[in-house]
Amino acid sequence: MYDGLLLFIKKFTLLKASILAVAICFSGMIQAEEPNWKGSPVYGSVSLAAGFTPDPWVQDLQAGGGREVTSSLAPGCKGFINYSRPDVDFNFSGSSAVVYIHVEADADTTLVVNAPDGRWYCNDDFVGLNPMVIFQNPREGQYNIWVGVHGAAELHSAKLKITEVKPAMR
Repeated sequence: MYDGLLLFIKKFTLLKASILAVAICFSGMIQAEEPNWKGSPVYGSVSLAAGFTPDPWVQDLQAGGGREVTSSLAPGCKGFINYSRPDVDFNFSGSSAVVYIHVEADADTTLVVNAPDGRWYCNDDFVGLNPMVIFQNPREGQYNIWVGVHGAAELHSAKLKITEVKPAMR
């Protein structure tokens, strides 16, 4: 009788451990893996203070990457980006009413931004196929920026623009 009880306890404990292991694995699949915002940016860093000139600041780059970002990261997130590191780190200082981060390209591009508040902001097709993220009263700090390509793991030429003046987008 005693041996039967010990066997039952061992099996029950093993079952609980198995259920816990499956739950841990499943919860890892539900959580979105974040792009590596700590990685060294592909096209470097820029520090801009409120009232910066020239305005807009422009960076030519190759949009896209090998891994798709999804709305599980944040609402509106989509497109293929380089998960291992951002395209540009933008360090902002001072006080401004608004900062626009936008992309101009002939391809369907997307925008993924990790802001100083630690939140993710994304956009696709703000004007035509060009994305834009607008920060009202932007916080000082680092903005990690990825320019993605919608629908395919391809690279396309694009211009990343940062401005305090409402852009006239094509």
